Amino acid sequence: MGANSFNPEKEIDGITKWIQDWFAENGPKADAVIGLSGGKDSTIVAALLVRALGKERVVGVLMPDGEQKDIADSMKVAELLGIRSYIVNIHEAVQGELNALKAAGIEAGKDAVINTPPRIRMTTLYAIAQSLPGGGRVTNTCNRSEDYVGYSTKYGDAAGDFSPCADYLVCEMLQIGDALGLPSELIHKTPSDGLSGMSDEDKLGFTYAVLDNYVLTGVCEDAATREKIDHLHVINLHKLKTIPTYHRN
Repeated sequence: MGANSFNPEKEIDGITKWIQDWFAENGPKADAVIGLSGGKDSTIVAALLVRALGKERVVGVLMPDGEQKDIADSMKVAELLGIRSYIVNIHEAVQGELNALKAAGIEAGKDAVINTPPRIRMTTLYAIAQSLPGGGRVTNTCNRSEDYVGYSTKYGDAAGDFSPCADYLVCEMLQIGDALGLPSELIHKTPSDGLSGMSDEDKLGFTYAVLDNYVLTGVCEDAATREKIDHLHVINLHKLKTIPTYHRN
């Protein structure tokens, strides 16, 4: 799909119908459970869930790890959409896991420290989903750009029961958010994982605009950037695949 042919209104209608059909088959009475980070993806997906299911069937979960400087943005999303929301501070759980590893003689590595919080967040979402009276289905909020280079945590934010927007690039998500009439300060704020202290683009080493253009057209003028994107794509493909299984003869 070329950038000029993208019609956000049409895509919104398609996503809405897909969510409705998926829940009709996989949870007619279930609620959609979604982690609200205050960033564009969770905000846009939450708005699409409300559009598809009604605000009564959407549950937002805010999961700060101790203090979260932009938690007000997450609260704003829940208030704006009129959905039920819960705040579950995961700090004790994260520290408990790291302390348990240390007690076992394992000093958690840098990647383990960064990726443990999102995995505990996913555990929290499933715990809430399985505690709701009518049951719940956990929403994956990944987009195509981040998936392409593996910018997600396996069994953390890369998990979920259904994924409404994984086929949309960041540039397309922004158009969908604007078409939904969501606040610009949420949709267009500088994206950050909230874990490393860096913006997404600083951490990746290239902009989403460059990445999206490369995914769409196969063109990236800077050879070093193209090589880095290709490398990230190849080494992270395992995140998009089901668990490899040996099939006996």
